[in-house]
Amino acid sequence: MLPPPRLAASYEAPGYPSASALLLRSLADGIPPAVAVQVSGSTRISYAATGGWATLGGESGPAIPASPGLLFDIASLTKVVATVPAALLLHQRRAWDIDDPVARWLPGAPASRVTIRQCLTHTAGLVPHRPFYEQPDTPEAVRLAVQAELANAVGGPVSYSDLGYMLVGWAIEQCAGERLDALVGREVFGPLGLTATGYQPRVPRSWIAATEADGDQRRGPDGSGLVWGEVHDGNAWALGGVSGHAGLFSTAADLGRFARALLRPDRHPVLSAATIAFMTTRQAAAGDDVRAIGWRLRPAAVGWGRWPAATIWHTGFTGTSLLISPSLDTAVVVLSNAIHPVRRLPETAAFRATLHRAIRSAL
Repeated sequence: MLPPPRLAASYEAPGYPSASALLLRSLADGIPPAVAVQVSGSTRISYAATGGWATLGGESGPAIPASPGLLFDIASLTKVVATVPAALLLHQRRAWDIDDPVARWLPGAPASRVTIRQCLTHTAGLVPHRPFYEQPDTPEAVRLAVQAELANAVGGPVSYSDLGYMLVGWAIEQCAGERLDALVGREVFGPLGLTATGYQPRVPRSWIAATEADGDQRRGPDGSGLVWGEVHDGNAWALGGVSGHAGLFSTAADLGRFARALLRPDRHPVLSAATIAFMTTRQAAAGDDVRAIGWRLRPAAVGWGRWPAATIWHTGFTGTSLLISPSLDTAVVVLSNAIHPVRRLPETAAFRATLHRAIRSAL
């Protein structure tokens, strides 16, 4: 039996003891096993805490405590941390137009009027997901299968789709003439000072939070195995770990730097203030699912509390989230391995909602 989890809080402004108490209760319940939280403004960190277990142990070895600097699979935060900045940077440089048909930049794709903007705002009319990883195909075969989905996509209301971001990732590579991971590493992560963020981590597994047992990877002949040190998302894994929709690993400190830069649009080292304003402007909606370029608006729609208008946010399947509220000069990073050892999605959603309400109260 594991000892009670500990929480290391390196910054704790007035109002945050309740957030720490909530984190300790959640860690004791095992949802999530590990967590790293950072709350910051444009020039200071208000709260930072890490605790729990990077892996709960078992057949994979002993349990490993979470430590500051732990890498997490950030899942769909890849969309807003890598793909959206890269796509908007190319638009800013006039290398392409965000309203270009995405097929223009996808050799071999069927003719389609679906645009890059529609892919980024989830209004392309693409199916949400297909398990391409179940087929024993090469990455190129997966790519062609995803591109074929454009034949039936005609645009429409907001409908979240990984496929649109897979397409934009490949389109970025075609436009820029290099791999997505190389481009974002040099043009986005480097200028922002993100030293730990990237695809395909090459560090000891003990530095990385484990994710799901018997997950999408289908590692062994019997389909078993703990996903640890490799991307959890099956389609990103089938593509070699690099994709526009998932695949990034990062730390709370790095994502804090990423978010704080967006709170200083006039001094952002990659995107202009006009580009950031464009990125965060409402584009489309389906009920309470209101979309900017990549980002969602209205966090109250998922029970995160009353945040001001223009607050942007996104989540990742593994238990990660990023929220940025310019009018409050506040950014909230929550990283966890909530699907370790198994996915408990309702409990994960409840944890994130309760934590964001506690942080909003602390403000």
